[in-house]
Amino acid sequence: MNHQIIFDAELLRRYDKSGPRYTSYPTAVQFHTNFSETDYRAWAKRTNEALPPRPLSLYFHLPFCDTVCFYCACNKVVTKDRKRASPYLDRLHREIAMQGELFDRARIVEQLHWGGGTPTFISHEEIQELMKITREHFRLRDDDLGEYGIEVDPREVRPETLALLRSLGFNRLSMGVQDFEPVVQKAVNRIQSEAETFAVLNEARALGFRSVSMDLIYGLPYQTVESFGRTLDKIIGAGPDRLSVFNYAHLPEMFKPQRRIRAEDLPNPQEKLNILQLTIERLTKAGYVYIGMDHFARPDDELAVAQRNGTLYRNFQGYSTHAECDLVAMGMTAIGMVGDCYSQNQKTMDDYFAALDAGHLPVMRGITLDADDKLRRAIITQLICHFSLDYARIERDHGIRFADYFAPELRDLQSMQQDGLLSLDAGSIHVLPAGKLLIRNICMVFDRYLRQKQEQRYSKVI
Repeated sequence: MNHQIIFDAELLRRYDKSGPRYTSYPTAVQFHTNFSETDYRAWAKRTNEALPPRPLSLYFHLPFCDTVCFYCACNKVVTKDRKRASPYLDRLHREIAMQGELFDRARIVEQLHWGGGTPTFISHEEIQELMKITREHFRLRDDDLGEYGIEVDPREVRPETLALLRSLGFNRLSMGVQDFEPVVQKAVNRIQSEAETFAVLNEARALGFRSVSMDLIYGLPYQTVESFGRTLDKIIGAGPDRLSVFNYAHLPEMFKPQRRIRAEDLPNPQEKLNILQLTIERLTKAGYVYIGMDHFARPDDELAVAQRNGTLYRNFQGYSTHAECDLVAMGMTAIGMVGDCYSQNQKTMDDYFAALDAGHLPVMRGITLDADDKLRRAIITQLICHFSLDYARIERDHGIRFADYFAPELRDLQSMQQDGLLSLDAGSIHVLPAGKLLIRNICMVFDRYLRQKQEQRYSKVI
């Protein structure tokens, strides 16, 4: 595929509106409380009947953080008291056992991910016990061919932490960096040195981790093109396998920690665009491939290979190489995808504990997808992963005539075609280099719920 990106500032300003990130379709705002534990159990049972058996993907949410980063919008528990993890882990072990009973042991866990919060907040003994419990109830791989990843905070990596994680089967790391500038770090309450960051990267490579990803954020207080360029140069020099470069969405009315960030200290919209342009230019010049939606990867990384092969997928953890898995999500607020349903666990610690203490899976809400949901999910996934869409494939898989079913959407896309974001012909859509940074806007055209004009709060596209 053509990996070229064209940065058109005027187009980006014109199309810069709020919209979903499409880690799922329908998005989480469509989940409802009429979806119950009974519904979830029924879907789990149905997936066991599929032939051949579908592999599994496991996600564990470990919400604890030692300190709060002011930009953070994650569901987290900020505490200095390490003992607070123990009662949570007791319930998580219980949920693992209950979930494990629902799925046939013949189904191999091809993907496993620990997210947070800060998963490395818990002790080495607790890390070992959590993996032991997981192996008791699910069939983890015994080789190194699975995609087993964990998010780490370099400030929370103790001696032997990485060696322990590698010995337990983890082969991918994702670490937050955000920005190396001292004034920015102080403003967002994340003081993290270059030395400790790159020490983790180097040790991970020495231990044989197959992929190391770093997260950066643009739009934070006091950032400028010049200052962010210094951070980029240091990151490029270290050469991580993947990079995620996120736009900071300032929503202090929704996320309490962001109230500690002063709006007047944020870069103005033009400066943010300039930072984004610099980031794209520097990373692509350094050989990174733009995967989409803020993600870059080396050409030999599995994400880039999957995109070239047409097998790239997107789920709640971002881009993935495993589209065929049922995603079993555990821990408070975790979102899973089993069969034709999405489900989300209880969002508060008290509610999560109460459900498990009463012998119930902590399902809070969810949704069962109808035929239209599955059709539009297929379209959005194809566009956001591969920047193209073949009508014939969609028609064959879903039993529709594309031009008739999506006549209003195709009319809406014509203005995007006139603006040079994409090209339309009788049988396909191709996103052009100027449209890749606006892929969310293109996907939004196919979002039935947005077309029904339901009011929701989303982050800005750029």
